[in-house]
Amino acid sequence: MSSLNQNVIRHKIGLLNLATELGNVSKACKVMGVSRDTFYRYQNAVAEGGLEALFDANR
Repeated sequence: MSSLNQNVIRHKIGLLNLATELGNVSKACKVMGVSRDTFYRYQNAVAEGGLEALFDANR
């Protein structure tokens, strides 16, 4: 896996973890600079296919 893909996945996982730590999705999204819609797409991808599903969630 390329380092770019690793950084993208690390960012996505970081967003999910930050939301869990803060207990506030809106605040985590604001800190990370992504929309709540994006957060919920990542969360649904993980729920349906595990962390491997984040690889397919790239644009």
